[in-house]
Amino acid sequence: MSPVLQTLPTARLFTVDEYCRMSDLGILSSEERTELIDGEVIAMAAQNPPHVTCTQLAYDYLSDLLKQKAFVRIQAPLWLSARSLPEPDIAIVRPPRERYYESHPRAEDVFWLIEVSDATLQYDLNKKSKLYAKANIQEYWVIDAVGRQIYMHQNPHRGVYREKNKFHETDVQRNLAFPDISIHLARFFPPR
Repeated sequence: MSPVLQTLPTARLFTVDEYCRMSDLGILSSEERTELIDGEVIAMAAQNPPHVTCTQLAYDYLSDLLKQKAFVRIQAPLWLSARSLPEPDIAIVRPPRERYYESHPRAEDVFWLIEVSDATLQYDLNKKSKLYAKANIQEYWVIDAVGRQIYMHQNPHRGVYREKNKFHETDVQRNLAFPDISIHLARFFPPR
């Protein structure tokens, strides 16, 4: 009897073009919140009140703070690669906003990205961190809406961030892209 060859099942990965086509054709419902990460269609977590509140506070604050310096996008697609189209909670990208009329921003357009976590902290600190570092996003922050802390990742190298720091809501920080601007982290959270 001859040996039987064993094969392992593999996942069918999608490209951004295929993912967008699935959405256009209604295969992915417009009511379904998904993003494409490394070729996989990922169902996004529900937007609980702490997540929504911190996302909106951060967006409002950064939009005002960075006027004329950057375009701040909220929960909009970002083209990272042929197989990744995530929707970070906040993307601070190069202006003007009109440059994105025909295509989503790409990694080279990004000043820094922010994810807000209330139920997905480990996913955002691990999987998303690696995704953004691999795309050479220079700075990535995670707002922990429950713990009222901010995790800052900077200086990617070979798919990982070399610098990782955690800050409290009362801290004031600076960003790599805009070192002359003080960012009051308390503005990302509702008052206690």
